[in-house]
Amino acid sequence: MARYQVGIRTEGRILEAARELLGELGLDGTTLKAICELAGVRVGSFYNLFDSKETVVLRVVAEAIAAVDPDPAHLGTETLDDLVEAYIAFFTKDPVVARIYVQIAVSGALNNGELHHRILRHHEQRADRFRAAMQRDNPALAAGEASDRTEILLATLNGLAFRAALDSEFEFARHARAVTS
Repeated sequence: MARYQVGIRTEGRILEAARELLGELGLDGTTLKAICELAGVRVGSFYNLFDSKETVVLRVVAEAIAAVDPDPAHLGTETLDDLVEAYIAFFTKDPVVARIYVQIAVSGALNNGELHHRILRHHEQRADRFRAAMQRDNPALAAGEASDRTEILLATLNGLAFRAALDSEFEFARHARAVTS
């Protein structure tokens, strides 16, 4: 039991170190060596818990996304507006992590097969939730039409997120809310 608790604490230190370094240095400046040094762990201990730096970064991103999830138990209770507000919250509460997510989605997923599959799977899961919420909001909407509208909505939100990642003065929240108005 004690070894398990040590592993949990070590994992937490690694994640916290990665969060801190990502905020200070960005994705490219956050190295495995720097994470281990800041967390006070050896590389071997890191690899006992994580496969790579990318795995840790994706975990930090996933935790930031989960922190704003309007329906964390996935009971299907969220509305389309709830999901859009959660998307906005992710990009406005922690803009550094949000920019890193955009960077990974745009460049990393194109060059790395594992990241490609993870980002695509995340998009598909998000699209399923948006589509289901759209159909709850409008039960007469056909499944195909809901899927098409969902992809257009997510493409628009992703485009706005890309713009916000490039321009910190861009009013992401205002534009994102206008999409569903």
